Amino acid sequence: MWVVSSVSPGRTFHLLTVAFLILLRSYQIVPGHVEKSSSALIVVEEGGDEEARVGDEFSDEEDLEVFQPTDHWQTLKPGQAVPRGSHVRLNLQTGHREVRLGAEQMRGEEPRRGEEPRRGEEPRRGEEQRRGEEPRRGEEPRRGEEQRRGEEQRRDRPHETSQSYWSAEELKLKLKKMKDSSPRSGAAHQQDQNKFRSIEELRKDLATLNLLVETDFQVIKRLLDQLNRTSSTEQRLQILLELEYLVHQVDNAQTLCSMGGLQLLLEGLNSSDFRLQDRSAFVLGSALASNPTVQVEAMERGGLQKLLTLLGTQRPLSVKKKALFALASLLRHFPFAQSHFLSHGGLQVLSELFREDQGGSVRVRIVTLLYDLITEEELHSKVSTDETPDRLGPRSKGSLDQCSMGSLDQCSKGSLDQCSKGSLDQCSKGSLRAGLQEGRWCSLVPELLDSAEHDWREKGLQTMLAMVPVCLDQYRRHGSLPVSLGSLKAQYRDLVHQEQALGDDEGYFREILDLLHTLELKMK
Repeated sequence: MWVVSSVSPGRTFHLLTVAFLILLRSYQIVPGHVEKSSSALIVVEEGGDEEARVGDEFSDEEDLEVFQPTDHWQTLKPGQAVPRGSHVRLNLQTGHREVRLGAEQMRGEEPRRGEEPRRGEEPRRGEEQRRGEEPRRGEEPRRGEEQRRGEEQRRDRPHETSQSYWSAEELKLKLKKMKDSSPRSGAAHQQDQNKFRSIEELRKDLATLNLLVETDFQVIKRLLDQLNRTSSTEQRLQILLELEYLVHQVDNAQTLCSMGGLQLLLEGLNSSDFRLQDRSAFVLGSALASNPTVQVEAMERGGLQKLLTLLGTQRPLSVKKKALFALASLLRHFPFAQSHFLSHGGLQVLSELFREDQGGSVRVRIVTLLYDLITEEELHSKVSTDETPDRLGPRSKGSLDQCSMGSLDQCSKGSLDQCSKGSLDQCSKGSLRAGLQEGRWCSLVPELLDSAEHDWREKGLQTMLAMVPVCLDQYRRHGSLPVSLGSLKAQYRDLVHQEQALGDDEGYFREILDLLHTLELKMK
């Protein structure tokens, strides 16, 4: 129930003023530029390649680490805040956020926010306000770069969807539709099948190829069969050349022996064709090199006697070179063969061959073999001196008769190591020294010093030093030897100075000069 009383106009104006003040007191007017509360989202505005970093709803902006950007893009760590007006982007290659100074900051202007616009100037608005307002009439609404690119891609590829992944069932369905969308005719399908072969056809082809692949064993067997069947000299020479390539391997050389190939090679040494003799000796030497099994087999089949026959009779120089190569391969590291070589006059055969050769190539080979025999004798002498008779076994007490052909089977069945460890002096000590003196090797070897080849001089000096225990008296009685040594020393001093001028203090000529000094000291 309202009671209305008459009020004067002045009184009514006063009451309205009081009511307005009470109403204004009851409500709080918040300006648009008042700071946001701590529970609001923290938004950092950018321009250009802008990207907003949104903090946690309850995080305090003052507690965040503020990153100080520069004019270059720098990686932004998680949890870091950026100053107002900075540019932030996402690097799609690294997956990290990057930040740099904004355009206004690089121009030296401070970004203004919440500032009153000047008279006649359009007020500045944030990105959120610009996105939220309605576009003017006839004006296209403002959009970010990413939004525009996305719309362009959707216009270019309308069939694609914005979904970034599909389930397994959806993928199967899409693949099925892709297969069904491009059906091929029967003729085209048949043409595609003709381009490829089935697995059965491939297996047949591979089986055929396997038949053409031969192992070394099969190749040696095939070559020996051809060598037995053919009578053509040219074909036999070609077969021997292929065998020589194979028998450098120890296993292949032993395979050749087990197949009877060694006997064919020894028969080739007795051929009337010098070319077959040359090639057979070449293959035999390659098979004998550092192969005890083949060495024993060759000794049992009389290979040593056949080689000495080739060297002691009239043959072409090429045949004798190959025979000397085979003889050296048979004798090296095989004391049993060395003892038989000395007992059968092998040193006398080599001395005659040394005198016959005037070119010098065979002489160097002979002197090298002689040096190897002497050094091996010294080595085995030291070994036999250090070892006790009980450890060496009964063969160390034997004589030259115990190293005869009749006991070769025992060496080949396991006692070959005892033969090599046994005292070589008891089998060949007297024979080797006597052969060096009887063959006049003390005067023959120094002839290599007259050669112009440095290698030949080196081989001669090494062998002369090895023969010093036997030939020292003859060296001293040799009238021209001291003169030759003095002339060579002067020559090699000059060559050493030339080497030193080139920065090589321990060169090849220094080694030869040292050999000359050592030989002179032993002769005094």
